[in-house]
Amino acid sequence: MNKPLVGAFLAALLLGAGVAPAVAAEPAGSASEVSAEAAPRTKYTAPDTVPAAKDVTFAGTVALSNCSGSVVRSPDAAPTDPALVLSNGHCMESGFPGPGEVVVDQPSSRTFTLLNASGSGVGTLKASKIAYGTMTDTDLSLYELTSTYQQIEDSYGIQALELETAHPTAGTAITVASGYWKRTYSCDIDGFVHQLKEGRWTWKDSVRYTPECRTIGGTSGSPVIDDASGKVVAVNNTGNESGQECTDNNPCEVDENGEVTVREGINYAQQTYNMVPCIGAGSTIDLTREGCALPKP
Repeated sequence: MNKPLVGAFLAALLLGAGVAPAVAAEPAGSASEVSAEAAPRTKYTAPDTVPAAKDVTFAGTVALSNCSGSVVRSPDAAPTDPALVLSNGHCMESGFPGPGEVVVDQPSSRTFTLLNASGSGVGTLKASKIAYGTMTDTDLSLYELTSTYQQIEDSYGIQALELETAHPTAGTAITVASGYWKRTYSCDIDGFVHQLKEGRWTWKDSVRYTPECRTIGGTSGSPVIDDASGKVVAVNNTGNESGQECTDNNPCEVDENGEVTVREGINYAQQTYNMVPCIGAGSTIDLTREGCALPKP
C-alpha cells in the first residue's frame, strides 16, 4: 500500500502482518520530472476527440495526519447535507480492517486540513463518524463531517469534488492530488485489474496507472481526478515497491484465469463510481439502496 506515514508500524503490530512504516521523503518535483521504468501496458484506442482538460488543483483535497483525502459529494447531494471526506480504508485511525471486515457508523473526532487551489491549508474540518470503511474488494473510507457542504463553501470558498457515476475508461488522463504532500501526479489510466492481491487483502477491478504516476507513502487516499471532467473516478491506494509477488507493499495482478502478473514500480487505485448508489439523502450510507454493491458487514 502507499502506506500511511504515521501509525503504520502500530497497525502492523496489531495485525501481525509485518507491514513496515513508510519512510517520510521530502517532496520532489512534479511527476513529469521523474523518470519511470517501462512496464507492460494495456493497449487502448485514443478517442477521435479529446475534451478540453480542466485545471486540476488542490481545492477540496485534505491532509490527514498520515494520509491524503478529499471532500467529495454525490451528484444528488444537497448543500445542507453533511459533507463527506474520502480516503482509504487502510488510513482509518482504528487500524487496517481485516479481510471481510466492514466498518459502519463508527464515532470519530478525526480532523482534516482543508486545502485551497494552491495547496495552502485554509481551515480544519472535523469528523462526526466513520460512515463507511473497508479493505475488502476495495480500499476506502468515508468520513461524515460536522460541517455541511454549504458551510464549507461559505467559510472557505471551496466546493466539494464531485464523484463520477460511470466506470472510467482506459486511456483517460488523470491527476492524483495528494493533500499530504501537496503534490500532484499526472498520467493515464493504463487498464483495469480483475483482482489485485496484497498480503491478506484482495481488491476487485482496480485501476492501474501508466508508469508516470509514481505515488509514494502519504499519497494513500488521494483523489484520482479525471482531467477532462474534473470528477473523482478513483482513490489512490497502493503500488508494487520491490517486485515481490502478492506481499505487503507488493500487490500482484490476478486475471480471470488465475494467472499472476507482477509489475514492479506500478501503482494502483480503487474505483469510486460504485459507491455513489450507496449514498442517500443527508449523506447517509445505505448499503441496501438499489445499485449499491459495496461490501456489507
